[in-house]
Amino acid sequence: MIDASAVMDTNVFVAAGFNTRSASARIIDAIRRRQIRMIWNKATRREIDLIVNRIPPLRKLDFSDLFVPVDEYLGPVDPARFSDIPDPDDWKFAALAHAAGVPLVSNDSHLLDQREHHDLIVLTPGEYWGRHVGSEPYDSS
Repeated sequence: MIDASAVMDTNVFVAAGFNTRSASARIIDAIRRRQIRMIWNKATRREIDLIVNRIPPLRKLDFSDLFVPVDEYLGPVDPARFSDIPDPDDWKFAALAHAAGVPLVSNDSHLLDQREHHDLIVLTPGEYWGRHVGSEPYDSS
């Protein structure tokens, strides 16, 4: 098992569902194999479930096995700390990654623009894969 942990933004699940050769899909597969610990909380899981279920081609995909109880973060988070990020739906992901002390994996430009702020590490799926898991995949999304 690789010692890698991260918070996954919703767009990682969407990208994985649409492109099975993407870095996002490789990350999701590595989470399933327990090579990566996906840190989550109730708020991030609700958001992921909501968005994935709104997209007809993704509704058939089952990501429930990725939400391992031992990887649920139960400590306090402070989404308001990230209120300068333009999309309020992103605050919960940034707050969780910050509180848990792990990178946030996202393709979202609002979050990627915050790389230097808030003591927050934000990596694209391709960057995360290359740094924490294996060689760079063909498609970096």
